[in-house]
Amino acid sequence: MKGAGEMTTDAEKIRQAARLDQLCINTIRMLAVDAIEKACSGHPGMPMEAADIGYILWTRFLKHHPTSPLWPNRDRFVLSAGHGSMLLYALLYLTGYEVSLDDIRQFRQWGSKTPGHPEYGITPGVETTTGPLGQGFANAVGMAMAQEYLTGYFNRPGYPVVDYFIYAMVSDGDVMEGITSESASLAGHLGLGRLIYVYLDNRITIEGSTDLTFTEDVGKRFEAYGWHVEKTDGYGLGQIASALALAKEETQRPSLIIARTHLGYGSPNKQDKASAHGEPLGTEETPLVRKQFNWPETLFHVPEEALVHFRAAVEKGRQKEAEWLSLFESYADKYPDLAGEWNSFQEGNLPDGWQEALPKFESGHESIATRSASGKVIECVARKLPALLGGSADLAPSTKTYIKGLGVIKKDPCGRNIHFGIREHAMGGILNGMALSQGLVPYGATFLVFSDYMRPAIRLAALMKLRVIYVFTHDSVAVGEDGPTHQPVEHVAALRVIPNLVVLRPADANETVFAWKLALERKEGPTALILTRQNVPIIDRARFASAGGLLKGGYVLADAPQGTPEIVILATGSEVHLALAAYEKLVQQGVAVRVISMPSWEVFEAQDTSYREEVLPASVTARLAIEAGVPMGWERYVGLQGKILGIERFGASAPGGIVLEKFGFTADAVIAAVREMLEKS
Repeated sequence: MKGAGEMTTDAEKIRQAARLDQLCINTIRMLAVDAIEKACSGHPGMPMEAADIGYILWTRFLKHHPTSPLWPNRDRFVLSAGHGSMLLYALLYLTGYEVSLDDIRQFRQWGSKTPGHPEYGITPGVETTTGPLGQGFANAVGMAMAQEYLTGYFNRPGYPVVDYFIYAMVSDGDVMEGITSESASLAGHLGLGRLIYVYLDNRITIEGSTDLTFTEDVGKRFEAYGWHVEKTDGYGLGQIASALALAKEETQRPSLIIARTHLGYGSPNKQDKASAHGEPLGTEETPLVRKQFNWPETLFHVPEEALVHFRAAVEKGRQKEAEWLSLFESYADKYPDLAGEWNSFQEGNLPDGWQEALPKFESGHESIATRSASGKVIECVARKLPALLGGSADLAPSTKTYIKGLGVIKKDPCGRNIHFGIREHAMGGILNGMALSQGLVPYGATFLVFSDYMRPAIRLAALMKLRVIYVFTHDSVAVGEDGPTHQPVEHVAALRVIPNLVVLRPADANETVFAWKLALERKEGPTALILTRQNVPIIDRARFASAGGLLKGGYVLADAPQGTPEIVILATGSEVHLALAAYEKLVQQGVAVRVISMPSWEVFEAQDTSYREEVLPASVTARLAIEAGVPMGWERYVGLQGKILGIERFGASAPGGIVLEKFGFTADAVIAAVREMLEKS
């Protein structure tokens, strides 16, 4: 039995531990307050409210190695409510990532590692770019789906080389967004047991109390989705730890921990007020907060005792990674082929000889829609590329994206097909999360007209330079009878304006093969394949240029027999065949005409000046562009003296061929436009 002195010592240890915990938590809070005050910009409310949860999660649960932030077997942490970025930056600095106190001082400044919202690739330890609410929620679902696939593909008995959790912190705003409902529904259906979210239930939005718009029972909603739900006080450290521990034990369902928190916690006049959300506390309130937490006047004060405690994460992480490396070394001895594949996945490399699987389409065979040609490419290369997986938003039979014989995620741990359901926005965010999981090449498919539902996620994929492939079929008014609601007119143009997104609209089956080749080999950003519903002829490459010209974005498909052209016709996709039909007649009439297939503006613009001049000579000012969509943007290629055959209104319901004819997409219309320009030149 312990003596009184020993009992006092134990009690004192408990008090000291509690004091240190509170010191560390307040360090997080006050770093955020000071950084936001110095920047005169930011969101102090969330870092102040969530510091306790962040502290417990990062020091007691999160498996990570601050000096090796890309260690493959680390737990992932996603701050879906990215406006609270200073919470994350404080944790990164304090636990020893390559984020300095000077970086904290440069919060929201030009060129800093601490931008206003977390940005993947800018700050070590940031797993994904967040800020648009709900996107991080979906990304984390994608990370969990990737984890399930990697576990099934690589793990072997006694060798759990893939063994990590995905944690996320979400806000009221995240939970309101539609993408969250879509993603949560799918996550529950799939039973993603490695997914743990903490929901900061502060009941405040920018406009005021959530009672204005949001009175549902979130816990019951998520239970209905198939989630495990826990509730906790956001400031009871023991309760927080217990809820996280229970969530880790639940392996068959994703977990939502609803933490009752207070926006701007500790601010005497702004706690629980909307004003704490998105503006600095101010010169009057900040001193009161310092007093509330008994904090010194020194800006960016970091107590040495707190820093030492946080930095224990470095040694702990080093040990965890060392244990994993030892396990992997043994794994490589027993399963050398799998270990080789693992390394290839991590480096983002495609296996040797994969291109041999690419199909070839012979001219003279029956016409084939580029969506069908794309499906044949996927079928052929998927068996060579185990990193390639994906699916459709309930349209696989139409988008031709189901890989026969390779299983479905959920039923098969190594399944390569994903049924996203009718959840386009979630699909986009989930694809991003999968791509962020190191080595996977995910694809997602829907009709081009529904790319609008995915646009926020596509934009973020481009911003993060993620290797994601979009298969957008039914690409023009040639969709036909479904009418203008399903006929994309402005969509190709809208995608082209997204920086770092490569848009490819191949003209035939063989251009589609090269489009997939380009997309699969591209590591620095997403690629959108724009494909036809209707059948199109296979271009005779014995007469015309190789489809490999697609790899340069634009190329001379058919040149003027006379030599230097007097007029140039540019076209994409199915309209290339219209250009070729006009070309045949114009050549017979003695017109020196060149046809350029221009499947990708972005790739063409990346070529050197001499190549672009060779394809599109500045001396030839008579130019006609043809595309069954809005003409916006083609001016860059046709110039002031050129013409654009496009569509400046919505479509119409009728058979596709008739719709095209009514809109003037005929060989005769092309010839008439050429004649008109030549007469004026």
